[in-house]
Amino acid sequence: MDVFEAIKHRRSIREYTRRDVSKDLIEKIIDAARMAPSAGNMQPWEFIVIRDPQRKRKVADAALGQMFIATAPVVIVVCASPSRSASRYGSRGEKLYCLQDTAAATENLHLAAHALGLGTAWVGAFDEAAVGEILQLPPEVRPIAIIPIGYPAEKPSPPPKRNLQEIIHYEKF
Repeated sequence: MDVFEAIKHRRSIREYTRRDVSKDLIEKIIDAARMAPSAGNMQPWEFIVIRDPQRKRKVADAALGQMFIATAPVVIVVCASPSRSASRYGSRGEKLYCLQDTAAATENLHLAAHALGLGTAWVGAFDEAAVGEILQLPPEVRPIAIIPIGYPAEKPSPPPKRNLQEIIHYEKF
């Protein structure tokens, strides 16, 4: 699949079939995620793969009750290690670069999953402390995004997007 096609046609999927997603596909998707650029190549990401139904339900509860998360065959929680980025870039690495870097990895993950015929959603609304406890994260690791993954059982229409003339500014705002 062409990258522009993947970008244009990827949608947030919140309904999944019961079909399992193989370990090989999950590792292929995470491999694409780890190829994302990162400040100073610090790669401050960690990926937690969840298949256990009970743990998925707990994560869905911690995500403000977004129960569609628990219906996906696999959930990946993308985490950041702020101290990894801070080791080179100080507080800017800790507070900004690790977030930018994990966001880039998360976008790669979405596009790779879509290219493989899988559906995903980017869930950012969740209780960070609760997710950290459910996943037994060390205190220095932050959960950044919850990504349910599965074969789509829906085909959402494209959402409206602002046109280019509204968002492009040349030389100054």
